[in-house]
Amino acid sequence: MFKLKVVGSSLVLVNLEDLLPKPWHQFVNLELLKDISRKLTDDFIPSKDSIFKCLELAPNEVKVVILGQDPYPNPTHAMGLAFSVHNSIKTLPASLKNIFKELDTDLSIKRIEGDLSDWASQGVLLLNRSLTVIPKLPDSHADIGWHEFTEEIIRVVASRGAIGVLWGKQAQNLSGLFYQLDQFSSPHPSPLSVYRGFFGSKPFSKVNNRLREKGLTPIKW
Repeated sequence: MFKLKVVGSSLVLVNLEDLLPKPWHQFVNLELLKDISRKLTDDFIPSKDSIFKCLELAPNEVKVVILGQDPYPNPTHAMGLAFSVHNSIKTLPASLKNIFKELDTDLSIKRIEGDLSDWASQGVLLLNRSLTVIPKLPDSHADIGWHEFTEEIIRVVASRGAIGVLWGKQAQNLSGLFYQLDQFSSPHPSPLSVYRGFFGSKPFSKVNNRLREKGLTPIKW
């Protein structure tokens, strides 16, 4: 059961300001988070404890940003990291399957389990533009303030030299926030666009080559 809390003069089901990891507080508009809190119902995923899982990385730890759209609308899939699912999920989402196909083609790395926490632990920010969604309704929380909030996050890490991996038009709308040499764009890995240029784009080797140029440790994808 969700427990109601008071934010300002309103009762809310989740206080996002309390959940946001402290290192990010100085960089974002906390009033915006309060407003988003008021708009959340009890019918959202991922669980409240996983909403900011991707932001367990402190701003100075982020080396790479991979942008997604919103959490998987399947309640068993959404876990707080863009494109990632728990290892208990044996049938991977189509986009993640395509990401792994490109990883194999690019670097001959074969992955079968969908939890990308090992990428996150190396400094890869797996960030969705919306951090919650109504189950079975993709993009249902796109207009409650998440896009403004996550743009603030992206501005912070991009200004510190993070590399942006921009898959699809929605992500590429933010290309101006990244330094020109620190961004790699392609179509989205979804089945609708994967053959329009995602396959063969080699994002993983390109990111690692750029990290080496910057004197940083490559990612073990």
